[in-house]
Amino acid sequence: MTTVNVNEITSGIESFGDDDAPLVLLAGGTTMLSWPDALCERLAAGGRRVVRYDLRDSGESTTADPEAPAYTLRDLAADAAALVDALGGGPAHLAGIGVGGMVAQVAALDHPGAFSALTLAGTRAVAPGPPDDDLPDHDQATMSRLFARPLPDWTDREAVAEFAAGGAEILGDDPAAARAIAARVWDRTPGTAPPVQMANQMGMVFSRLDCKPRWRERLPEIEVPTLVVHGRHDRFFPVGNGEAIAREIPGARLLVLEAAATAIPDAAVGEVAEAMLALG
Repeated sequence: MTTVNVNEITSGIESFGDDDAPLVLLAGGTTMLSWPDALCERLAAGGRRVVRYDLRDSGESTTADPEAPAYTLRDLAADAAALVDALGGGPAHLAGIGVGGMVAQVAALDHPGAFSALTLAGTRAVAPGPPDDDLPDHDQATMSRLFARPLPDWTDREAVAEFAAGGAEILGDDPAAARAIAARVWDRTPGTAPPVQMANQMGMVFSRLDCKPRWRERLPEIEVPTLVVHGRHDRFFPVGNGEAIAREIPGARLLVLEAAATAIPDAAVGEVAEAMLALG
């Protein structure tokens, strides 16, 4: 892992594969560890240079004030385009997962020359808050269980990891995998202050971000090959959100992972990697 300076901030990155291979840039949601190691390795084995990175206020990227971010969704999109320029090898295949998928949509619209293909995993086409009337909202019973739990002691690595495992079980993801990733995220977090840990572990900073103007109506402007990946059992962004994105981006392919929820499970890594590599 290393860092790159773009747009007057530091971005934490990790690279896989040959530096001369076509670039696949993976926007974290919010930390780079949202993207499975095994997927990065499979893409690299398929002849790609894979770079995953932390969004601002997470991981090795610049941490300022997660409770009052002084940047917008558009700034995060500009970071993605600037990273492609700084890393070389563009235009790049841009992939975003969760909130990183929102960043990727806006980046492809605002900086079309920077990207040659787009993968959108477990995301939706509207900003945090109430969705459009035709889009399914978070499963309310699941959200009630998820947010009824007391927050952990953020200074306690094991407590944070156990909290993540409990959340994964509620969401339908693998608790053991979530526990392991949360421990790795904790180790990479610059300090144990609750706002900083929450930004890294839960992405709560994103709910405070200025995400205007809307971009859903612009999705038909996307001209690059696009893959939409969504878990059939996603209770956070139900699959109808992915279906809507795939309908509205011309020629987009929808890949529904029948046994998945919010995370990309190890069992689906090969299928996702094959579909991403097929975009070019």
